[in-house]
Formats: sequence, C-alpha cells, structure tokens
Amino acid sequence: MTNVLVTGCTGFIGSNVTKKLVEKGYNVYGLARHVSRAALEPLNSVLDRIRLIEGDLSTYHSVNSAISAAQPQYIVHLGALTPVRLSFENPFPFVTINFQGTVNIVHAMLEKVPKARLICASTAEVYGWQEKHKPIMETASLDPASPYAVSKVAADQYVRMAMKTYGLMATILRPINTYGRHGEKGYLVEYLVSSMLRGDTCYLGAPDSVRDYMFVDDHVSAYLLAIESEKAAFEVFNISPGNPVTNSELAKIIAKIIGFEGKIVEGSYPPRYPQRPVQWDPDYLVLDSRKIRETLCWKPTVTIEEGLSTTIESWRT
Repeated sequence: MTNVLVTGCTGFIGSNVTKKLVEKGYNVYGLARHVSRAALEPLNSVLDRIRLIEGDLSTYHSVNSAISAAQPQYIVHLGALTPVRLSFENPFPFVTINFQGTVNIVHAMLEKVPKARLICASTAEVYGWQEKHKPIMETASLDPASPYAVSKVAADQYVRMAMKTYGLMATILRPINTYGRHGEKGYLVEYLVSSMLRGDTCYLGAPDSVRDYMFVDDHVSAYLLAIESEKAAFEVFNISPGNPVTNSELAKIIAKIIGFEGKIVEGSYPPRYPQRPVQWDPDYLVLDSRKIRETLCWKPTVTIEEGLSTTIESWRT
C-alpha cells in the first residue's frame, strides 16, 4: 500500500486532501501540531483510518522523526500559516513555519526518503505585482506583496533549488483563492456569506480588485492528479478555474443567491479588521492554468455559482 504523509492535515485544504486520499485507498499519515479534539473535527469521518503524528514543522528533529515513522512514498506539504492580513503586523511566525518548515521537509526527505515525491503547496500570492493585467503564467517573475507572500516565495524557490541541486522529486502547485470553508469567517467569500446570512452590513476594502475564486473540490483534485501522474514531477503548476471577478461583483453574486438586501460598504474594511497597506495590494491576480490542464488533464468542474450555492447552504445549516 502507498504511504502518503500530509502536513497541515487539520487545515482547510489539508483535511479535504486527507479525506480524499483515504477514500482512494492510500495509507495516510497526518502531521499536525498538538491540537484539541475540536481541532480534529474536520477529520472526524476518517480519524479511525489515518495515523496522526504529532509534530512541529519549525523543528527539524520533529519533521525528521515524522518522516522516519511514516516512510512515505509521497509527502503532500500543506502545513502553513495563511492569513495574509495578519502577516503585516507579525511576520515572524510566517517565516518560521512557511519557509523554515519547508526547508525542514526538504532535507528530512533527502535524508530519510530520498526517492519519495514532494507535492508542495505554494500560492498565487507569490506573483504579487505584475505590470500587465492578464492571466499570469508560471514563468512570470515573483514579486510578493506581503510578508506572507515573501515567506511562500522563499519556500517555493527553495524547493525549486532542491529539485535542481539535490534531485528532489517535487511538484509545486500555485493555487488561486479557494473557498468552501465551514465556520471560518476570516476569508472574503466566507466573510460575505456569513455576514449576509446574518443580515449584517458588509464591507469591501478593495471592491475593484480582480481575483479568481476556486471551489475546494477543484483545488483538491489537482493534488490527487499531481500524486498520480509521473508527468507532474519536477514541474510548477498554476491552479485556477479562470473566472475572474472584482470583489464587488463577487459580493453581488453572493447577495443574489442569498437574497440579501442589506448594505454593502465599498472602500472600507470592517471595524477592528487587521490593517494591511491597501495601496500596495495587487489589484489584479488571475492565473493562467493552461499548463496543468494540458499536462495533467486537470479541469475545474464547479462553476462559481454552484460553488457559492454549496458554500451558502453549508453555512445555513
């Protein structure tokens, strides 16, 4: 049986990838920091079919021990700190977990399982500011616009260096904004959905910013394809459904589905919202995903209306 180690297995994408791997018959190990029973809730349906390993990405010995115990043929590295807005005020844990944690994964793999494959989660945020407003290809320069993005660029580049220098068999995936979370309101789609369902006033700090939005199922399918295809080794792929909308347009789509008739305040963030330098926020971040579509035959299966409707229904219940 094929062993797969998933870092960040209790997180949004990590828990969904873990459940899908179990469903497909993989022998799954999950690396997670010491957490409460409540934090394991996203994995409740598969807890009896995975092996949890308690560990800390920021400590090399901990990562090395986890990889030694799991002896994986594949490592899906999803463990990271992700709230962009929080990284401006406190960048240090982002550097430690996102960059140093990835370095620890790379070298522990090279020491313990040199023939294993790494599927590493990067992000669209690595592209940051781009001169032209057109879908961004994998060959574009990386120009991060936040401390979070800098930490992910460093990790991304380290893995690419390791592929060339050490022969590390890795695949880097750079996904666009993903939605479909349950109970977590710190991201735009989920913030708008939960606020509108309560009838609260909604705030859009950057209403004209253009982004792609991808439903979680399409995001997860890309990781499975990266594991299952030899063509994915030593490659970098963007993951994006190609449905760019402004934040204002996104809010209107959600409002229409919900039937929200309340107030939407554009150009202002919610009260007590962690500040970020809005003037430096890239106003266009849309990815060109032709490479993964052509190489791995990945394609999105959920339209933005379908994904938002599913997300809204889950929040209703």
